[in-house]
Amino acid sequence: MLTLKFKNAYIQDWFSIAGFEENNGLLTDVNLYLKDYYYGESTLEDAEVKMQRTVLNNLRSKHDFEVVIGGDLSNQLGIMNISMKEYPISFLGIYNACATFCEGLLLGANLLTSGNAQTTCVLTSSHNLTSERQFRFPVEYGAMKKSYTTSTTTAAVGCILSNAPTNIKIVSATIGSVTDYGIKDVYNMGAVMAPAAAKVIHEHLVNEHKKIADYDVILTGDLGTLGVEILCELYKKEYNENLNNLSDAGSLLYKSNQNKYTGGSGPSVLPLVFFNKILKSKKNKRILLVATGALHNPTLVNQKNAIPSIAHAVEIEVLK
Repeated sequence: MLTLKFKNAYIQDWFSIAGFEENNGLLTDVNLYLKDYYYGESTLEDAEVKMQRTVLNNLRSKHDFEVVIGGDLSNQLGIMNISMKEYPISFLGIYNACATFCEGLLLGANLLTSGNAQTTCVLTSSHNLTSERQFRFPVEYGAMKKSYTTSTTTAAVGCILSNAPTNIKIVSATIGSVTDYGIKDVYNMGAVMAPAAAKVIHEHLVNEHKKIADYDVILTGDLGTLGVEILCELYKKEYNENLNNLSDAGSLLYKSNQNKYTGGSGPSVLPLVFFNKILKSKKNKRILLVATGALHNPTLVNQKNAIPSIAHAVEIEVLK
């Protein structure tokens, strides 16, 4: 796997918006919470467009940036394409499912390191009702779910990357590879993504000549509680090491009485927890973000194909 090293790549600012279910969860410092799924719009897709624009407008009110790098879960990035048509800003649309945020971070940091940009914006979102009906069934159908599934999180998160030094430095990143363990169960995304997470963590450590203990926390994206168990067991079996400092963003979002199965999922989960919990705790100085993505195509799954996955790792250092 390819590992990139960055210089002069820093996180300057961020803005988060989340749903009312997330407001009832374990995060307390999100910038804005929605009162319902529609956010004053007539369709759910328009609500997610408004979420993305709310994030962008808040960041644009304080910062100038040369390019937006972003993606969501909608088919052909339809929601983000509608959002971006209102802005005369260069746009790179990306899709790696729930690994999209780290893909955006490493692309943005690479633009800064190359000197081709001074400021970039990374944006992602997910919406419980738009995503569920695209990949499984509309929630209002009342279809039964497996106990080991995850629940798509409603949120939009954007951040500003700059070559102007701040105390949050993007050090390096390892670009993951597509992994397929033959899993076809659309409810068992934790099992689908865990092998990709194991591979990229190991490759990053080898390429950077580091150990697991060199990080205060390794934060995966949205494996959920079951996916974390699988990851730890697999890592021990494959590499004979324990992931003692592993946390999962999807497992840190909700309270146990919210009936969110094994946790939250979606590309917004990792940045939502990273910015509003991990950074704000001020306990973690060396952080490895591992965004995990199930590359789920409903048409291919209906043709009995397995679901491949990918994960990217981004190393963050919080300076004194």
